[in-house]
Amino acid sequence: MSGLSELAGRAVEQAVAAGAGDAEAYASEAENREVRAHGGEVESLAAATRRGLGLRVWIGGRVGYGFGTDLSVPGVAAIAARAVEAARAADEDRFAGPPGAAGEAPVLDGLSDPSRAEWPAARIADLALAVERSALQADSRVVGVEEAVYFDSAERVAIAASSGTGGEYETSSCYAYLQALAEGKTGRETGLGFDLGRGPAGLDPAAVGREGAERATEMIGSAKPPSRSCPVVLDPTVAASFVGLLGNALGADSVQRGRSPLAERLGEEVAGEAFVLHDDGLDPGGFATAPFDAEGTPRRRTPLVEAGRLQTFLYDSYTARRGGVASTGNAGRSGYRTPPRVSATNLIVSPGSASFEQLLREAGEGVFVNDVAGLHSGVNPVSGVFSVGASGLAIRGGERAEPLREFTIASDLVSMLRAVRTAGSEPRWVPFGGSVSAPPLLIGEMTVSGS
Repeated sequence: MSGLSELAGRAVEQAVAAGAGDAEAYASEAENREVRAHGGEVESLAAATRRGLGLRVWIGGRVGYGFGTDLSVPGVAAIAARAVEAARAADEDRFAGPPGAAGEAPVLDGLSDPSRAEWPAARIADLALAVERSALQADSRVVGVEEAVYFDSAERVAIAASSGTGGEYETSSCYAYLQALAEGKTGRETGLGFDLGRGPAGLDPAAVGREGAERATEMIGSAKPPSRSCPVVLDPTVAASFVGLLGNALGADSVQRGRSPLAERLGEEVAGEAFVLHDDGLDPGGFATAPFDAEGTPRRRTPLVEAGRLQTFLYDSYTARRGGVASTGNAGRSGYRTPPRVSATNLIVSPGSASFEQLLREAGEGVFVNDVAGLHSGVNPVSGVFSVGASGLAIRGGERAEPLREFTIASDLVSMLRAVRTAGSEPRWVPFGGSVSAPPLLIGEMTVSGS
């Protein structure tokens, strides 16, 4: 047993000694580094380390939470006393209670890359500079880079509970991205390039720069499209953004509070058959992968949308108890300071067999959307209705044509899912706003508002 597991076990013992009926401790150590480069120089290099303990206790149907960073014996005793005091002052909730028997968590390898610890600050700074440099060298029309960013994190988590449930795991992740600036007669255009991996050794800085340059230069000369309803092809990054929103709508807490457009649709047809979605907390490629969730329940693969129908929602132990079902292993935390709540793990849209070129040919005359803005603020969380700014390319005769910007796409989440006609064959992991793997998607019809 490591020091972190011993710490969690000691916290549980002290909580029970302080008067808790049941207790659960979450101990974590996290390190992250961030480098920002601009103009051939490192603008900033920051590193942070966090180590702390979160303690959840139950007294009958009342629950309390305490946390802290003083992990000495008196410090942990003080955390336990605060959590017990909070439980005694809490209102009783008939659904409150510790997670049930969790079962055996799987053993997962490869969640941590040694290069993350082996690469010193100077080497990751060189990587960020290489990302910027590659964009500037890719095309003479690229006149600058807003910023090139490298970020990595490593975390170790241990959970212990009075029920005997517990475990420990370690994980790492990193990504690099930039926004390239291309100069044209009508002004400057931007383009995003990114890559992600378990450690810096798995990143390709040259590819990140080239992608940003290509995306920026293809937008030179862009103009507003005419307003109409037409087929729309979503870039994997855009598709992933919508899937991330869908993950929130599939959380049982949103559903049980009536804050989801899918709340009354279990078992109903909510998508085209080409759209297949599951949550997989064990996928080796996902960056939310772990052997168990934030309350010790083993992770699993959960089918969400299959054959066009909504199969289930995502549950932690509290929402599962409230819904009369079993937890799907979807308790998540943003750190030791907060108690667990329902959270998607790795949301994965199953790829189809169509190449990107085949999607364009099937679209015929439409729009390829490669970027959206204001998605989270532009979606009604109850109805799912959205209208968001977008940019991309026209599709003419089944091929990419002139660049388009300053238009909106509008629909609602369920109507958009039902209109999914074809999924592309090349999925991509996207780290922004969650861990999502999505291929490009052809939407049969969507409202495009431009000029």
